[in-house]
Amino acid sequence: MAGTGDGDLAGAAWPDVAAAPLVLVPLGSTEQHGPHLPLSTDTVIARAVAERVADVLRAQAGGQVLVAPAIAYGASGEHAGFPGTISIGHEALHAVIVETARSLAAWAGRVVLVNGHGGNVATLDAAAGRLRREGHDAAWTGCGIPGGDAHAGFAETSVMLYLAPGLVRPFGAVTGETRPLDVIMPELVARGVRAVSPSGVLGDPAGASGERGREIVDAVVASAVLRIGGARVDERGRLLDPGTPSPKARA
Repeated sequence: MAGTGDGDLAGAAWPDVAAAPLVLVPLGSTEQHGPHLPLSTDTVIARAVAERVADVLRAQAGGQVLVAPAIAYGASGEHAGFPGTISIGHEALHAVIVETARSLAAWAGRVVLVNGHGGNVATLDAAAGRLRREGHDAAWTGCGIPGGDAHAGFAETSVMLYLAPGLVRPFGAVTGETRPLDVIMPELVARGVRAVSPSGVLGDPAGASGERGREIVDAVVASAVLRIGGARVDERGRLLDPGTPSPKARA
């Protein structure tokens, strides 16, 4: 754990767990991230964001905030053309999320999934919505980078240079598909990432730096802290940004 070191659920014994803690569950993937980033990139980022969010929330409000072991497999079918990718698909991921949160509900106060992979979003919406209809205090938030490129480009490469520089391979000669995502999305959906970008990169890692990665992580953490602290959730289980109208207000 970064910071205080007292929120790692995997390293705790059962008497260490207080009554009704907030539990953050990192959700990532095991999928290709170009020739320069590890298959664990989304999981590394989700875990790091969850750890830093837990430290901030613990310092702000007190009480126990735990970070559960990361769920390292997601819905990554679009990356199936690359060796190393492991995708469990939407149906299996839905079951994992639902059963994880149901189990946590026996002793946790709130459960928040911290998602690091865009391909998991549809499943999270369905699973978190179901959990809330069942009466569980479960929700999710993402690690999205506003304005960032789509996959294994400048943003993710910078973040990994900050979080795990030893896992980043040379990327000076790496090329990616730099057309806007909305332009290439039909082909991505129909044929997968490899048909659009042989390197697996959607974006351009050129110029990435650990310093920029630190700035990105700080911004993502600050945003997640505000959403989790605000505890306002829509019908899909998504935590809302401050100032966003509530679902009732929109209806």
